[in-house]
Amino acid sequence: MLWSKFFIPTLKETPQEAESISHQLMLRAGLVRMLIAGVYSYLPYGLMVLENIQQVIRQEMDKTGANELLLPALQPLELWQKTERDKLLGQVMIKFTDRRGRRMCLGPTHEEVITELVHQHISSYKQLPLILYQIQTKFRDEIRPRFGLVRSCEFIMKDAYSFDIDEEGLDRSYCLMHQAYERIFTRLGLKCLTVEADSGIMGGSLSHEFMVPASCGEDLVWLCPNCAKTAPFKDTDTKQCSVCNTNMQKINTIEIGHIFKLGTKYSQALEAYFQDEQGRLKPIIMGCYGIGVSRLIATIIEQNRDENGIIWPIEVAPFKVIIIPLDVTNSSIMEKASVLYQKLSQEDIPVLMDDRNERAGVKFKDADLIGVPLQLILGKAVQEEGLLELKQRKTNTKISADDSVIFSKIKEAIYER
Repeated sequence: MLWSKFFIPTLKETPQEAESISHQLMLRAGLVRMLIAGVYSYLPYGLMVLENIQQVIRQEMDKTGANELLLPALQPLELWQKTERDKLLGQVMIKFTDRRGRRMCLGPTHEEVITELVHQHISSYKQLPLILYQIQTKFRDEIRPRFGLVRSCEFIMKDAYSFDIDEEGLDRSYCLMHQAYERIFTRLGLKCLTVEADSGIMGGSLSHEFMVPASCGEDLVWLCPNCAKTAPFKDTDTKQCSVCNTNMQKINTIEIGHIFKLGTKYSQALEAYFQDEQGRLKPIIMGCYGIGVSRLIATIIEQNRDENGIIWPIEVAPFKVIIIPLDVTNSSIMEKASVLYQKLSQEDIPVLMDDRNERAGVKFKDADLIGVPLQLILGKAVQEEGLLELKQRKTNTKISADDSVIFSKIKEAIYER
């Protein structure tokens, strides 16, 4: 992609409405734009980041044997009344009456819908276990949307649901999802904490939250500075690390994932039963596993940035390399830049070339701001000595070398992680 053809409206100044650093950088780097409070448009660069995150999630979910589907965002309120969660969510739900007089809502989550679907098609123990998942838009009428994509009214979520014949099967599914989540967050460049949590309105016997330490985080967690043991935060608690007896520290975190052992709460309410080997009718044992997909963009930035901008992990970065010719009026430099651009493209390495007629300082600042992991710089050394300069965004280290060495370093950085 050529910068001159790419819609990436970067900003020099920090927008006043942006409270958190990640929100500031998302706006400045041209990832998103706010339509109204809590509702955002994803610009091309932001959409590419989002799609890369979704690709990692899909790969790891598919490895578990889970099946992807897509459920409707438009839901009959009647389903929610059967579980009585319409009362629990209250005004957070976006409700309305359609032209036929039916009470409807925009789905804040999908436990009721997925259980209704399984109720219609699963009837025997031979059809279980089963794990279904989707990546879909949710809607919640938040009282106070904050921090850009961290707390918004319209957001993208990955939600998975397991269906088993007994608690032992649920334990296996729960463990499978827990391990998949750890792989996903590691690949996305995140260091997260796992905390046993309150199941809240979801219900069930057990749940764990995946929390990322961040200054803008609205959740609080106890963390032991000695052994990294975590515990749920309560205002009245004064935390006896239970492992090493060290005083625990209170830290701000962003919740990026939450997994639940739901048991039979939804299957009983919505009559999702199966026949066991003896022909007895039993409720399906369920688990639920969520990831805040759009929220991950902000969270990744919170943990992968410096004073100059974003530092995308390789798997998340829309472009792995940015080519920066410092003088676009110099025909030999531009010819070389074009050759490098074609070669990288032929190797299926996503590359952005800054072909703008701008000062070198402007190009360097924008390259740092948008966070491309590798910067391939073409200056006078290309003409005089045939040397290219490669800068790693994360470490700010530079090397000067010929084409073969530089290409070797690029491939090493991308593929040998």
